[in-house]
Amino acid sequence: MLHLHDFTYGPATPALSYVVASIGALLGLRAVTRARASQGASRSRWLLLAGSAMGSIGIWAMGFAGLIGFAVGGETTRYSLPVTILSLLVATATITGGLLVVGFSGEESGPLIGAGLLAGLGLALTQYLGLAAMRMPGRLGYDPVLFTVSIAIAIVAATAILWSAVRLRRIWATVAVSLLLGIAVSAVHYTAMAAVTVSPASTATGMVLGGGGGATAASYVLPVVLGASIAAFLAWAAVALAPTEDAIRYDAALLDHIRRRSELPLELETAGPQDFDEAPWSLATFHEPPEPR
Repeated sequence: MLHLHDFTYGPATPALSYVVASIGALLGLRAVTRARASQGASRSRWLLLAGSAMGSIGIWAMGFAGLIGFAVGGETTRYSLPVTILSLLVATATITGGLLVVGFSGEESGPLIGAGLLAGLGLALTQYLGLAAMRMPGRLGYDPVLFTVSIAIAIVAATAILWSAVRLRRIWATVAVSLLLGIAVSAVHYTAMAAVTVSPASTATGMVLGGGGGATAASYVLPVVLGASIAAFLAWAAVALAPTEDAIRYDAALLDHIRRRSELPLELETAGPQDFDEAPWSLATFHEPPEPR
């Protein structure tokens, strides 16, 4: 067996991966609050934005940051670009699929469990595809116990993400939960890395796809940092510039009241204010302090 280094650069890489995971979770959860207050295509767009932020930043970029610190003693590690891109697509597609399920089904337990299983398997697969993208003169193997534990953690973490998505409203509660989710998602990655064993091989192989070539981790750093930064900025800007969940709900209620008011029969148009005391909205709500973004 070859000697493995999971923390080549000390605590820098696990700290970075944790921060990235937490940021991705926070951006995604804040986008979901807008989705809950929206309807139809608007809800779908917010859920797609949330899934993209969580998948590309909170899961995929987190895993890549952790892999920067992974090295096999005395060997040069390269990464297959197609497999790396595949891991990004899996991360984004599975968490987005889970969010779409719970986003349109609400707090029902059945869809939540099913979506958590789907997203959890996608989370675990993303981490193992990242490891499968490695190219080195060695053959990857996995400790079956730790392999199973990493999948179980992934399912629990993904279910917790989706549970939070349908329930959290306030900004500080979301921040606190995002910090916890950052730990859970990072735990999936480092448990998968702990399960890795590498035996010597005569040619560069990898877990799934054979063949040498590929790019070094250093050559990926700049594109990944730039891509993750741009994605995070766009997601933050979309959330920051959009109305809050309460404002979206208020606007919808106001428009519904105006629509129903315009449909009243003519004789009711001359009714006094006392006939509309039960209106579903009130100008007093304008004086309520707005929720932080």
